[in-house]
Amino acid sequence: MKTVGASEAKTHFSDLLDQVKDGQTITISRHGTPVAILSPYVEVRQTPTKEVIEHLRSLRETVHLNGESLQELIEEDRR
Repeated sequence: MKTVGASEAKTHFSDLLDQVKDGQTITISRHGTPVAILSPYVEVRQTPTKEVIEHLRSLRETVHLNGESLQELIEEDRR
């Protein structure tokens, strides 16, 4: 990982962005202390809440422990 000072980063920001675009991660420091990291952008896929809930509900129907469903075990524990 490459490290550059804040003033150098300011002066050569466009060049640093090109390096990051090519996959390099760069640490920016101020007076020798790391303060920021420039890294390639990674798109994060967020699953809609309704889809997650539907998945969890269907999972609950298919998980079985010792012949009992997860729902049966939960209900038994509540007694």
